[in-house]
Amino acid sequence: MSRQTFQETLSYIVADGTALTAIARASMTQGNAQMGRYIFGPNYFEVGKMIKLTAQGRISCVITTPGTARFDVAFNTVANVDSGALNLNIVAKVNVPWWVEIVGTCRSIGSGTAATIFWFGNFSSEAVVGSALPTAGSNGTLNFSNGGVGATAVGAGFDSTVSQTCDLYFTQTVSTGSITLQQLKIEALN
Repeated sequence: MSRQTFQETLSYIVADGTALTAIARASMTQGNAQMGRYIFGPNYFEVGKMIKLTAQGRISCVITTPGTARFDVAFNTVANVDSGALNLNIVAKVNVPWWVEIVGTCRSIGSGTAATIFWFGNFSSEAVVGSALPTAGSNGTLNFSNGGVGATAVGAGFDSTVSQTCDLYFTQTVSTGSITLQQLKIEALN
């Protein structure tokens, strides 16, 4: 029987975020006056509630030592799902498009760290290791769950009885690369 729910856009951005170049974890919604972040109110989550975060932008990496990309969806700045280190292309890429989509289903609710969400995501870009040149093939895609490529694990426990500010973070391992968030949407799927 249908649950009689609906899909809705909870948050989005309308301008480019700040270009991130430091070797550090940082919010990708910087430069958007906190647009893009969404505050889930106390007891928003229920078992089976699905959330989807979709983001796009541009990324650059250098030849030989491109480093890695790492995305995480955080609740109150604490990573709830972490893509793990995603290898970037050893061929130099300058301001090429990227696309990340992360979908999670609430598995449990409660206080302390009792609430959990099982997340799956993918990162697609010409900047992904092994991607062909645009004239020779398609973009590379890396699929991940919490813990990275090749792992499937539930996200970090959190307290669903209090407000949780949802934000997208990025970490890079070399200062020679950069990434800019240009579109972001957080949706409730049911």
